[in-house]
Amino acid sequence: EMAARYVGTRYAIACNSGSSANLLALSALVASGKVAKGSEVIIPATTFATVASPIIQAGLVPVYVDVDKDSWNMDPLEVAKAVGPKTRVLMPVHTFGNPANMEALMRTARKHKLIVLEDCCEAHGAMIGKKKVGSMGDLSTLSFFVAHNITTGEGGMVFTNDPAMDALLRSLREFGRLSDEIMKNKRFSFPDKVLKGFDARYIFMRLGYNVRMTDITASLGIEQMKKLDGFNKKRLGIVKTYLQTLAPYAKYLILPTVKKGDFHSFYGFPFVVRKDAPFSRMEMVRFLEERGIETRPFFGGCLPDQPGFRNEPKRVIGNLPVARWIRDYSIFIGCHPALTPDHVRHVTGAFKDFLSKF
Repeated sequence: EMAARYVGTRYAIACNSGSSANLLALSALVASGKVAKGSEVIIPATTFATVASPIIQAGLVPVYVDVDKDSWNMDPLEVAKAVGPKTRVLMPVHTFGNPANMEALMRTARKHKLIVLEDCCEAHGAMIGKKKVGSMGDLSTLSFFVAHNITTGEGGMVFTNDPAMDALLRSLREFGRLSDEIMKNKRFSFPDKVLKGFDARYIFMRLGYNVRMTDITASLGIEQMKKLDGFNKKRLGIVKTYLQTLAPYAKYLILPTVKKGDFHSFYGFPFVVRKDAPFSRMEMVRFLEERGIETRPFFGGCLPDQPGFRNEPKRVIGNLPVARWIRDYSIFIGCHPALTPDHVRHVTGAFKDFLSKF
């Protein structure tokens, strides 16, 4: 209830990871009959593996679209081109906590009667105006992995306003069982022609998973939720320092931007090395890593280029030039609220030491 109130939905279903949250959401759409197997789901090409893999695991087909060169989120113009006769789901990802252009994406979804599943796994507390991401689609997902804005160690959540979908998600989460209410009130009188008088606690209505969140992780999440806004405020302070430090080097680096009126929750601090910079991305990565500053690529880069996805079902819209540019030139570093002022000075000092040589 706490998480649902925070995001702005009626229901929140806890599970063991954000990846499982995506799998549950997509499986529920299929199990409900809202989406037939073989249907298409539009996703950004530049994203994490478990945006695409649950689509394939649920018997659906990912449609990869390019991202916008400024926001690095799904490009609404490419989404409009991507809709085909088999398209049933639009799955925006609020990458790094930067809200996708939901106004434009929802217009396309309404026009083509698409179900909208928001992947907010990196976007704890991100907002468009005064609305939290995750409250605009039919379903949304969140991750509580250790590296995220708040954490339960491992954990995830699905959000919805639909009571029938809430019940289905809870069943799929736990082996395909009946609801707690039915198990309690109709334990030996559940109406089934074959299993008359059978203990309802062991009646399985559908194929399901075992992806429950444990009580221990849930207790951690309750306390973490109380701290989320404070953590995000600290992240933004660190990001502001990074931006101020790197602004004089804009001829070498393309820094993240935030659309006016949006709240970017900065899961990490991403940037792109310009193609004409006098150094390569890998030269900068090696320098930072030698200084003890961990780096990451921009998640999967261009996901259909990854070995595990090359031969899987898919449809690709265009040549994905922005996604492949991000694949080849992007980096992200941490802006975790636990970083001390000394840590931040070490990071900014390393950047200055590297960039001042050119």
